[in-house]
Amino acid sequence: MIIIGEKINGAIPSVAKAIAERNADFIRNLAKIQTEAGVNFIDVCASVDDDIELETMKWLIDLVQEVTEIPIAVDSPNVYTCIESMNYCNKPGLFNSVSLEGDKIEAAFKAIADTPWECVALLNSDKGIPKTAKDRLDVFSDLMAKVQEYKINPSRMHIDPLIEMLCTSEEGISMVTEVIREIKTQYPTIHVTGAVSNISFNLPVRKMVNMGFTVLAMNAGMDSAILDPTNRDLMGIIFATEALLGDDEYCMEYIGAYRDGIFGNIK
Repeated sequence: MIIIGEKINGAIPSVAKAIAERNADFIRNLAKIQTEAGVNFIDVCASVDDDIELETMKWLIDLVQEVTEIPIAVDSPNVYTCIESMNYCNKPGLFNSVSLEGDKIEAAFKAIADTPWECVALLNSDKGIPKTAKDRLDVFSDLMAKVQEYKINPSRMHIDPLIEMLCTSEEGISMVTEVIREIKTQYPTIHVTGAVSNISFNLPVRKMVNMGFTVLAMNAGMDSAILDPTNRDLMGIIFATEALLGDDEYCMEYIGAYRDGIFGNIK
């Protein structure tokens, strides 16, 4: 499972306050605790006004790189902010994100095509969020045509099937898991990702829903996720599910993560 740490995001009130006050120690600590939790990428999203977004991204990325060597996931709805933010990173990371809206995918793929950067791609287009599995898979087909056009190895792609609120769904997550399974069938080396916490918006005890979703989505083939890596129960569920799916020989990763204190009782 590829873990993308979600905690440095200006949409989170405490992070927004730290950004406004330029509280560098707060941001550094978020980078440290996510590194200690074993993330593969640290997502950095400013969530500020457009006129200060790029300078804020540079400030955040610089702080993260002062305390960790974990690659950065540059995160913005503005594809050009992501492109410029790549220049502030000490090593290739994750471009978060592209879609078939407007010229986003063309601009992003031109920037990353001849690099080792990986990329999150959302299954939406100028028509909005597709409502059925078939429509999402049609968008996926169009997206992969662009991937092939720019000669990007599918293994560098993290496809987001669009995780929506469970409380507004009549069929649970059956449509999402259908999309995940088909994507992995068509491209076994591609990654399927998503923001785990999206599923539980407006529900009580959200962590329970998040954990249940994670198990079901991993069983369908999800192997990348944007989440809070300091949630020890969720991290334990991920390692346990990998072992149960036969992806952890002799449970060595599960045992190692427990010994490293990533989940379980705090020693």
